[in-house]
Amino acid sequence: MATAAPSAASRIAVVTGASSGIGAATARQLAAAGYRVVLTARRKDRIEALAEEITKAGHQATAYALDVTDRAAVDEFATAFKTIGVLVNNAGGALGADPVATGDPADWRQMYETNVIGTLNLTQALLPKLIASGDGTVVVVSSTAGHGTYEGGAGYVAAKHGAHVLAETLRLEIVGRPVRVIEIAPGMVKTDEFALTRFSGDKEKAEKVYEGVAEPLTADDVADTITWAVTRPSHVNVDLLVLRPRAQASNTKVHRDL
Repeated sequence: MATAAPSAASRIAVVTGASSGIGAATARQLAAAGYRVVLTARRKDRIEALAEEITKAGHQATAYALDVTDRAAVDEFATAFKTIGVLVNNAGGALGADPVATGDPADWRQMYETNVIGTLNLTQALLPKLIASGDGTVVVVSSTAGHGTYEGGAGYVAAKHGAHVLAETLRLEIVGRPVRVIEIAPGMVKTDEFALTRFSGDKEKAEKVYEGVAEPLTADDVADTITWAVTRPSHVNVDLLVLRPRAQASNTKVHRDL
C-alpha cells in the first residue's frame, strides 16, 4: 500500500530520544518518507552526527539538544515552530529489575519523569502547533509493559502504563481536532543500549534478556511500524499497535533455543 506524502503544512516531524535505538531509526525512516525531522535528545554529539548523516543522504534534519523533563527548555524549544505535523514521543527507558519490596524509588521517579512527564511536556508544548498544521499526529511509543505486568518490572510497568493512559485519554479529549493520537507498544526489542542501561552497564545481565531468542525485534522494525502508522491517510487513526517478535507470546512467555 502506498504511503501518503506529508503536506507542506505538516511535514515537520519532531522525534524525542533520537540519539540511538528506536528514536534514531525512526528519524531516518521519517526523513526518507519526506519529513523534515527535528532530532532531540540530551546527547548533542549523537544527534548532530545523525542529522549530518540524514542530510548527506539527501533528506532534511536538524538537531536540537533537549532534556524532555526540563519544562522550561521544552517550552523554549516549542517557540521555534509555528506548526509541526508529527510528534514522536520516544524518549524513555527502564532502570533496574528489582522487586517492589526493594526497588529504588529514585529509579522509579526517573522512569516516571522521562516516560510520562517528558511525554506530557512535549505534547502540551507542541499540541497547539500540531492543531495549527490542520493535520497533526502525536505518537506515543509505549511498550507491552504498559499493557501487562511482570515480576521485577513494576517501576517500568507503572511508567509505561502511565504513557498508555496519557495517549488514550488525550485521544478522547481532542476528538474533533485535526490531530491523531497513535500508540505503538513494542515487546522485546534488542538495541545497543536499552538492556545495558537498565542493568547499569552490566553486559552479562543485558545479554541474558535476549539469550536464546533467535530474532528479537530491531529498532528498524519498530521505526518501520511507526512510519507506516504516521503515513496512513489522515482519516485513519491507528489507536494502538502492539508488536512483538514471533518468539514472544507475552511479557513472560518467550521461546528460547537454549
